[in-house]
Amino acid sequence: MPTLWITSRRYSSWSMRGWLAARASGLPIEVAFVDIYADDWPERRAAEPFARAGGKVPVLVDGEAVIWNALGIVEWLDRASGGTRFWPRDGLARAFAWSAVAEMQASFMALRRHCPMNMMRRYPGWQINPEALPDIERVTALWETGLARFGGPWLAGADWGAVDLMYAPVASRLTTYDVALPPAAEAYRGRSLDHPLVAEWAAEAARETTLNPAYEF
Repeated sequence: MPTLWITSRRYSSWSMRGWLAARASGLPIEVAFVDIYADDWPERRAAEPFARAGGKVPVLVDGEAVIWNALGIVEWLDRASGGTRFWPRDGLARAFAWSAVAEMQASFMALRRHCPMNMMRRYPGWQINPEALPDIERVTALWETGLARFGGPWLAGADWGAVDLMYAPVASRLTTYDVALPPAAEAYRGRSLDHPLVAEWAAEAARETTLNPAYEF
């Protein structure tokens, strides 16, 4: 059985994406936990499968294949599950979804830096660092564009897929730091967090007891 290695559900947005992909695939996948904040992590990250992934998680081990990076995991599981669960069939919607996912993978560094992931916290009235505001505006524009162009309720149309799972941690971040959004984006944020798989992840995060002071304000 394939094994997906993840770390803290509270703090790891990339683990969340990998886990959502695993669950969305419908495939039997074992989930294993590694604490990247523990004292022994430098030693563990030098061993397989983490060494092959550059010491990062999530990591999916499927037989002899080691797949890291959330987008790599999505693509591997898309093929393994028959190519019907992650990407829209409509060509224009698929093009949008691919592009938005690639942008999520490579961009929004200021938002990541100034609004670190914390599934379990809410900070009413949080003052967003001005460096992160362009990222928030871009995310909002992407959401509004997808919803308007493809009819919702998800970003690329009627079905929840790769683009939605990739932006689910952003929906969480914007909630944690009390970011006000326009109506369509606000409604989408709510739907994203209410999705059964996202809610399941949040419930598991609530059971974690180890806190990292670096991400608690």
